[in-house]
Amino acid sequence: MVINNTLEKQGGLTERLKEAARAYYDGNAEIMGNLEYDRLYDELVAMEQASGVVFAGSPTQRVGYEVSSELVKQTHPAPMLSLNKTKDAGELVAWLGEQAGLLSYKLDGLTVALTYEGGELVGAVTRGNGVVGEVVTAGARTFANLPLKIPYAGRLVLRGEAVIRYSDFEAINREIEDVGAKYKNPRNLASGSVRQLDSAVTSRRRVRFYAFALVEGGGGESRKDKMDFLRTQGFEAVRSELVAAATLGDAIARFSQEAAAGGLDLPVDGLVLEYDDTEYSASLGATAKYPRDAMAFKWEDEEAETGLVEIEWSASRTGLINPIAVFEPVELEGTTVSRASVHNVSILEELALGKGDRIKVYKANMIIPQISENLTRSGTERPPSACPVCGAQTEINDADGIKTLHCTNGNCPAKRLKAFTHFVSRTCMNIEGLSEQTLEKFIAAGFLHELADVFRLSQHQDVIVDMEGFGYKSYENLIAAIDKARATTADRLLVALGIPEIGTATAKAIARSFGNDWDRIESADLDTLTGVPGVGGTIADLYTAWFADPANRAAVSNVVSEVRFADPPAPSHLSSIGDEPLPLAGLAFVITGSLEGYKSREQLVDRIESLGGRVSSSVSPKTDYLINNDASSPSSKNKKARALGIAVITEPEFEALATQL
Repeated sequence: MVINNTLEKQGGLTERLKEAARAYYDGNAEIMGNLEYDRLYDELVAMEQASGVVFAGSPTQRVGYEVSSELVKQTHPAPMLSLNKTKDAGELVAWLGEQAGLLSYKLDGLTVALTYEGGELVGAVTRGNGVVGEVVTAGARTFANLPLKIPYAGRLVLRGEAVIRYSDFEAINREIEDVGAKYKNPRNLASGSVRQLDSAVTSRRRVRFYAFALVEGGGGESRKDKMDFLRTQGFEAVRSELVAAATLGDAIARFSQEAAAGGLDLPVDGLVLEYDDTEYSASLGATAKYPRDAMAFKWEDEEAETGLVEIEWSASRTGLINPIAVFEPVELEGTTVSRASVHNVSILEELALGKGDRIKVYKANMIIPQISENLTRSGTERPPSACPVCGAQTEINDADGIKTLHCTNGNCPAKRLKAFTHFVSRTCMNIEGLSEQTLEKFIAAGFLHELADVFRLSQHQDVIVDMEGFGYKSYENLIAAIDKARATTADRLLVALGIPEIGTATAKAIARSFGNDWDRIESADLDTLTGVPGVGGTIADLYTAWFADPANRAAVSNVVSEVRFADPPAPSHLSSIGDEPLPLAGLAFVITGSLEGYKSREQLVDRIESLGGRVSSSVSPKTDYLINNDASSPSSKNKKARALGIAVITEPEFEALATQL
């Protein structure tokens, strides 16, 4: 019975790690941190050694991921193995022995093998499961720093890591309005970007390639010589340094310190040490999983044991309520920490947290405090049934197996900042000088209670002028921007109010249908609204329910008293079409994600409407096309479009559609 229970536990751990590995390698949301994965992996290794049993598909026997996309598959001429690893610098010194070694950063991206013939790139294949990879040649040709032609005319095969820099990752996420569609980390985004069927998507993601091995062709007998040769051919190579046993410890410390200080713009998860002598390396061969001539060094995260004081539930401006672990202060990586995000309800349950538990904490990548383990696992903490800010009922949403807690109160004060930020944004009232940080200050000072208060900020001149970051000139510029924004259009105000599902395109359609008459717009009933192009029953229900709320009507009345309406300019290009039928007439579009060819979403909306199409803010059975440059995005609009069988097209595909019809 004991044996059966042990094997059952081992089997469960095997499946858990397999699931985490699939999420990691396939470019989806991570479900487990690196530290926890490494700890459980080591635990599984020990269990397999003790039991003598290795279950099918065990992560200890596999390399990379099982390829499952629609990309063409290709078998590697020689297996692309993973590396054995250690967290002990002394073990690495002993392993190096009398040999010279090449120490380099271990980048956290997607491993790709490239082949050049006659000086031109002819093939690119991902590592895949180590034996079979996916052909990504078209995508590789768009890598931001990859030479498509090189001086060397013979056959050249090299390997490297396709990565996305932190700065590019953050820029890409800033362009995405849908919170659920934002990417979780550079590694997953790089993986998903390289393995796109549409290489234009790869190009937009700013993927970069850093070489770490020359497999065939070129000059040089040592690894260092080979890497130097690749640099002469125009390749960027992973930063490396020649070391000996006597200098290795200092080199590891320097590399690690640079990474910890944030000196790199690249995702790094450790170091790699290889024997510099390639002839000696070749003589060592490999195990079934690891080459014997290289070792990976994983940074030993500094952990501290402490007591969990409480779980603090923090409401965000989106209505999401996040669990924050508050624990007895501990010293980590030279600083005192006492709080760590638990991220969501699923992780809270996975860690089985409760007040008074003994937990272990560390800093992920030496920066972000995280809980690595709960030693006592009381599991007594439960998500609150009431919002900690407004007291309204909460609800748990389960999307793709990730549970999150939300406030159901649309008027929750925690959401006020988002409402004001949206109201003053460029596509709404377009008030320059009211950043999110400034709005937060004004809300805290008691200046902003309702949207109309934005137009009454002049009442607080004396206080604003003396606020940090302000002065009289800044105050004058702000008031001038506010006065300029008083002249607006009905569709802009309709968008600015933040009515559910009312985006720019839908607002324009409603405003046009009611002659830009605000009284008719806010008094529209279900029957007349459903007759507006792009407005279905669901949107009409949300719209009328919002305006039926007395508090909303009062807030709108106060805003209207502060603005002046003007008719929107008619699209000047419509007359050029003459009597010819409009090419997109009768077609309904939805737009999501970031844009590349258009300066703004409004510019794309105008083009669609000028060609006779209409744009809606939500996907429905009436939608003909969803425009999204990232067809693999996990956004809710993409999922709904796929479920309804609606085509998801990129900007270039839209342009082709617009010119062919």
